Amino acid sequence: MDVSATTSATPFSTLIRTASHAAHTEAETSTFMSDLLGGRLGVDAFARYTEQLWFVYRALEETAGGLADDPVAGPFIRPELFRTRELERDLAHLLGPDWRAGVSPLPSTAAYAARVEECARTWPAGYVAHHYTRYLGDLSGGQVIRDRAERQWGFARKGDGVRFYVFDTIANPAAFKRAYRELLDSVNADDLERQRIVDECRRAFAFNTAVFRELGEEYPLSA
Repeated sequence: MDVSATTSATPFSTLIRTASHAAHTEAETSTFMSDLLGGRLGVDAFARYTEQLWFVYRALEETAGGLADDPVAGPFIRPELFRTRELERDLAHLLGPDWRAGVSPLPSTAAYAARVEECARTWPAGYVAHHYTRYLGDLSGGQVIRDRAERQWGFARKGDGVRFYVFDTIANPAAFKRAYRELLDSVNADDLERQRIVDECRRAFAFNTAVFRELGEEYPLSA
């Protein structure tokens, strides 16, 4: 989709969502995620997935401070979204207090985190694409994952193991998402740069798909 041809008529938040729809669908309907949410995989697979999230969010959040004053990315830096601390609590619950000694990124996860860090260093608008792809998904579809995980593995509701999906300091997620989309609509970027942001969103979803593919290779269903 060519953003520049329709920018004046359609809000950028709508363009970015529709342009990345196919890639989004491919990521969220991966075999691994379908098997995980369908109860066909064990809690060890959920823990391994949580590990991968930790590497990605650490890349997003350790670089966020340097972008706080950036005219493009700065408005998106919202501490109430940060997930690293919650992921670390979840991993301690899932893997034990020495969890850091045993976690490792999949090759696709390492590439994903490296790209986030590269955008944060060299292209703040690209960082926005990754920020949008992750956090808006957490506030939406992530709640489905939390509910399934609680029921399948007996986690306390919104407790240790699924705290990543719990945004305690966002009282009204629907209102927050509306405000976030308004930020996208007013992003400080011209039409060409907005097209590049859309392309980077597609790339972010492709990274997610690659992570799911490698997780699926680690956790194939028994015949």
